[in-house]
Amino acid sequence: MNEALPDVPEVRVVGLPQLTSGFDLVERLDLPMHLKVHGPLEPMGGEQLAQLSERINLKGRGGAGFPFHKKLRSVAEAAIRRGVRPVVVVNGSEDEPACRKDTVMINRAPHLILDGALLVAEALGARTLVVGVTRESTQRSMEAALSERGLTNRRGATIRARVQRNPVRMVTGAAASLVRSIDGGPAIPPGRKTSASQNGVGGAPTLLSNAETFAQLAIAARIGAERYGNTGLYDEPGTVMLTVSGAVARPMVIEAPTGVPLRYILQLAGAPPVPQGVLTGGYHGKWLDSATVNETIVSRNSLDAVGGALGAGAILPISMNTCPLGESLRVAQWLAEESAGQCGPCYLGLPAAARGMEDILNGGGPAALEALKQVANAVKRRGACSHPDGSAMFLESTIKAFTDDLAAHVLGNGCGRPVEGVLPLFEGGQQPTGIPGGGQPEEEQGPSRQKIFVDWTLCRGHGLCADILPEVFQLGGDGFPTVAQAPVPRYAEAKALRAVRRCPALALRLEEDTRGAAPRQNLPAVREGGGGGRRALGRGR
Repeated sequence: MNEALPDVPEVRVVGLPQLTSGFDLVERLDLPMHLKVHGPLEPMGGEQLAQLSERINLKGRGGAGFPFHKKLRSVAEAAIRRGVRPVVVVNGSEDEPACRKDTVMINRAPHLILDGALLVAEALGARTLVVGVTRESTQRSMEAALSERGLTNRRGATIRARVQRNPVRMVTGAAASLVRSIDGGPAIPPGRKTSASQNGVGGAPTLLSNAETFAQLAIAARIGAERYGNTGLYDEPGTVMLTVSGAVARPMVIEAPTGVPLRYILQLAGAPPVPQGVLTGGYHGKWLDSATVNETIVSRNSLDAVGGALGAGAILPISMNTCPLGESLRVAQWLAEESAGQCGPCYLGLPAAARGMEDILNGGGPAALEALKQVANAVKRRGACSHPDGSAMFLESTIKAFTDDLAAHVLGNGCGRPVEGVLPLFEGGQQPTGIPGGGQPEEEQGPSRQKIFVDWTLCRGHGLCADILPEVFQLGGDGFPTVAQAPVPRYAEAKALRAVRRCPALALRLEEDTRGAAPRQNLPAVREGGGGGRRALGRGR
């Protein structure tokens, strides 16, 4: 199947609409229709806005769930301390194949998002607003919305506003990636931990939050905290936007009050009455079994309590007819491909984890399971962004949720079920290996004709070879490679060459077995020649 979701799938609502008000009238609310549906919005002072956010317990809806009032105060305090104007950034990237809620909001209700962003900019005294997107449809809709409001990026404007379009990649949606791209760099994490609230766009304190968060703030500012709190749970008031896909009759985005039973959300989308499992929070989320799903309500706290995750609001059930480990392998391989390639835990660890899952499916036994656990644990809290952590959490949840299937693959001949490919991935993505319908590209199939050798007279135990080429090298207790020579898998030939070229002691060499075939181009062991007035919280308008 492997079908990508449309940018704007069907939208449903449970109860009275808030964010989706007017969706039954028009496909897109332009500025006049937006004002007819939602009415005008009066500016608010900075501290007043922070108190409102705190009273409604507004947390970021992009996945991390950081309290919005803390972020608002942090940016304001940094701006006052440094005497600079802050920047406001709307993150509408949403580059996970299973998420469409922000894309729906930008395409159909862009002015509600701008309401919240401009409200924050006015409260903070910001004069720069940037909306980050990755899709052509969201770029067109948001640029049209800015034009409808008369907002431009010209010098001298009261507030300079523009849209930043980035490539569609999982890591593009990270806050640090978006800030880096706005500053003219690549849309990938900078390789070090940064805080946008302290040092964001252009080095200025930056309030960066996702599109739904700003829309929720605009609703609360209009109706007030008390009325906002009449919907949903006492400790998590309001509604949430959910993207439901996977084994469903109709993928859709649903606005629902917090506290609605999760099973009801699944029924709306036509999920199986008894799903084998439900992935909550998307591909950086966690699996729930069917028994747990029946007892769970839609809220961050409730999902956390039962081992799930709300995350960015993606909900994906799978049926009893598919292999859950095979479905998870497809996702794990996609997550590995989405690496920015900047740090070892992501560039090396995630492909190794995906291969570990593949080894389990291919009968690797208990050793393969233990290896996967070790790799998943090793990548956590060591990456330049949250991508390795989220990917590891997904893999660990898979192992924990599907114990019967895991036992069938580890201790027996597998579960006997095919992989239906119900978890959506982007069209044109690489097919995974080791599962029905997958396999390496033709040029990477078959045995390799390369061997890599270790010259023990030169090896000094630096261990770089094991970092670059874990498919071949592992280090023993003495810190040296455990093999003196080994064949190189066809898919890892480029990494083998890199290991040879980067060995500090020049202790590695590649040789090609030309028996029975014409020799390919010789591979070198080393490269030739190698060796002023501002507003902030408490200041009001």
